[in-house]
Amino acid sequence: MNEPRKPLALQPDPGARPIRTAMVLAAGLGKRMRPLTATRPKPLVEVAGKPLLDHVFDRLRGAGIGRAVVNVHYLADALEAHLRRKAGDMEIIVSDERDLLLETGGGVTRALPLIGDDHFLVVNSDNLWVDGPIDAIRLLGQRWDDARMDALLLLVPQARAHCHSGQGDFHMDGDGLISRRRPGKVAPFVFTGIQIVSKRLFADAPDGAFSTNILWDRAIAAGRVYGLAHQGLWFDVGTPGAIARTEALLSRG
Repeated sequence: MNEPRKPLALQPDPGARPIRTAMVLAAGLGKRMRPLTATRPKPLVEVAGKPLLDHVFDRLRGAGIGRAVVNVHYLADALEAHLRRKAGDMEIIVSDERDLLLETGGGVTRALPLIGDDHFLVVNSDNLWVDGPIDAIRLLGQRWDDARMDALLLLVPQARAHCHSGQGDFHMDGDGLISRRRPGKVAPFVFTGIQIVSKRLFADAPDGAFSTNILWDRAIAAGRVYGLAHQGLWFDVGTPGAIARTEALLSRG
């Protein structure tokens, strides 16, 4: 399978402020990772010698992010204890969803008062990536254009979406504007679970549990969701079998 044509690079916004805060989504039930998640939350499942969550925090620290809001639900006490041990020099704030699992969109919406910033990073805690020539989070921050964007998604070409079995998520034009995969078709790009979003994306959001897809669709229709192609490695570590495959690929460089 040939890789898709690379989109034209979005131009850096010289007035863009650095990303200061990340929302780390860590509240899921981890059903696809059973039986490993019978006694521990999915973000604490180990890959290549450390929990998935620690890989994420390594990337956040490497990008200069000093503050993280982490939502918790399933086996929340274990997650909170791990966060206390690993906080180090990073400020970590817990968004408690013990009472109700709110999914991706609902989880971020509940956490907005804790986040504070007008735009911020959102990262899934259950994937693993290796940066290319430029740190992916810093590159997203450089490409963020607040006048044009409500969301900027890090996408990976389908051919380099390791351990991922889907049909792709998005198309991306030469200016970086994205559109959904068409029914019955294959799309060339997969969402990595890493994005910068504006608080505008959550205006008039539904109450309770809902997927971020609802908000993306609205913003895509308005032409305010862009993508950026990841130049490094990315792994969908969603099942026990994906762990060994990921570790094998990492060991080969």
